[in-house]
Amino acid sequence: MNFDDLTERRGSHCAKWDAMEAIYGVSPDDGLPMWVADMDLPVPDCILDALRGMVDHGIFGYDTLDAPYKAAIGWWMQERHDWQVAPEAIFTTTGLVNGVGMCLDAYTQPGDEIVLFTPVYHAFAKVIRNAGRKVVERQMILENDRYKLDFETWDAQMTGTEKMLIFCSPHNPGGRVWTEEELRGVADFARRHDLLLISDEVHHDLVFPGARHVPMQNAAPEIADRLIMLTAPSKTFNIAGLHTGQVIIPDETLRKPFAARMSALNLSSNSMGMRATMAAYSPEGAAWVDQLVAYLDGNRQVFDAAVAEIPGLRSIPLEATYLSWVDFSGTGMPREEFTARVEKTARIAANHGTTFGTGGENFLRFNLATQRSRVEDACKRLKAAFSDLQ
Repeated sequence: MNFDDLTERRGSHCAKWDAMEAIYGVSPDDGLPMWVADMDLPVPDCILDALRGMVDHGIFGYDTLDAPYKAAIGWWMQERHDWQVAPEAIFTTTGLVNGVGMCLDAYTQPGDEIVLFTPVYHAFAKVIRNAGRKVVERQMILENDRYKLDFETWDAQMTGTEKMLIFCSPHNPGGRVWTEEELRGVADFARRHDLLLISDEVHHDLVFPGARHVPMQNAAPEIADRLIMLTAPSKTFNIAGLHTGQVIIPDETLRKPFAARMSALNLSSNSMGMRATMAAYSPEGAAWVDQLVAYLDGNRQVFDAAVAEIPGLRSIPLEATYLSWVDFSGTGMPREEFTARVEKTARIAANHGTTFGTGGENFLRFNLATQRSRVEDACKRLKAAFSDLQ
């Protein structure tokens, strides 16, 4: 796979390129989209072949894919993450934000308080508020460019009215791969405060050399009665538009409310997403992911080196994900100024740190999952936009 080949996505109705002008004021004609978390890199041939086979067949009727689909998920989790997943524990949703919404619907009531360790993936707070629940922010500590979990402070802040904790592992936007000790700390925190723990692990395949992702169920099997795992092939294989994610509930009793809501809403998965998942979770897919991670690691190194050369900017070292979290506080600029320099001068669309909650005010998030030449272009643009600081 040659990831360096440029792809043309403009005019294809893709959000990343075609929506950035409306949202950020950056035209796709001369701008670089480094915001929404999908890749400009084509999906592996094994997925394309599976979908071509469906198209060539010419009929898109009801399917009987449930057993092989769940078997593929089980194989992948065991092979890549040493995690045993029972077929009956797997539920399929239209992506993981939908999975979060389904968990809120099945296990909480309007007005309930939901805990987030911020800054964290912006869609969590959005779906919580849209569901009529309340976001409770607990800010992490940023120390030596690594986010740390401040359980002692958070314990004192809890009121006993919180119902659920949504946790991001690996962390988005900070790129942390949590240690087993940290994961057990999260599990103990959830147990101490009687919280249902939702562990979003969608970036678990995109881990760089030197780090090792541990599934929450492996780190803390003793909390299975309050644990829900979220996974998907969407980020790993660039198939987010197929809207297929997995809610994995280890405990049989805990599954019942979720299964009841799925049945009541008559929700079922789409066959294209299931076939794509089956093709992805294969030896061919695994080989492609290994190549992808090596390429993304190269992009990370190029981008980090360039940011380090700009006074006042620093990128948080990535252990996982393709999303670079850049701190602009060292420039001394107000948020409006450094954001304008990135958008209006550099012509780059990047996610605003404020959307990730408390602690994100001085940051922007940059998507590095594109061709190396575009990352290098972004580096030149940023250096030029902040050239007066050098």
